[in-house]
Amino acid sequence: MIKAVIFDFGRVISSQKPRSLFQAYENDLGLAPDTINQIMFDSPQWQAAMLGRQSTKEFWYAIGPELGLKSHVEIDEFRRRYHADESINTEVLGLIHQLHGHYKLAVLSNNPPGLDRWLADWGIIELFDVIVCSGDEGLIKPDPAIYHLTLKKLEVAPYEAVFIDDTAGHVEAARRLGMHGIVFTNAAELRQKLGW
Repeated sequence: MIKAVIFDFGRVISSQKPRSLFQAYENDLGLAPDTINQIMFDSPQWQAAMLGRQSTKEFWYAIGPELGLKSHVEIDEFRRRYHADESINTEVLGLIHQLHGHYKLAVLSNNPPGLDRWLADWGIIELFDVIVCSGDEGLIKPDPAIYHLTLKKLEVAPYEAVFIDDTAGHVEAARRLGMHGIVFTNAAELRQKLGW
């Protein structure tokens, strides 16, 4: 019997940013096409931030010069713009509202420290019983330890939990531990797979 549903945050609860938005960033920053995500997220700095070894601000200050941003003022301005362009996937949020009260709900995300503040700013933190952020725990998916920690906080067995993530490797890691896993593509398909 399923007792808990665990959601990834990025590109599941938060919407996937459209390609046009990244193109606009690259045009404004003078970057080559299709390079901004590589610069930002394939970097050792991002790995360090996700493990809590540096703050989000420290990450941005480290990566800013590689994006062509020449001062902390320019970096802060672009960081605010980048963050403001994040939005909730309203269809997924609707499903979460329906599941709330029927299952224990959790967020398990590879994210720099402070994801709980982000969820609070969006006014959705109260929907979740447990929030596990890699940057706060010093553990990162697909390390089995972060899944075990989430299950422990939820007080459920692996077979009592469904894990949803847009990264297939993270879902497969959950399945190897005995959890039910769903690779997220869109809200309609997720609703169907959950039977809601």
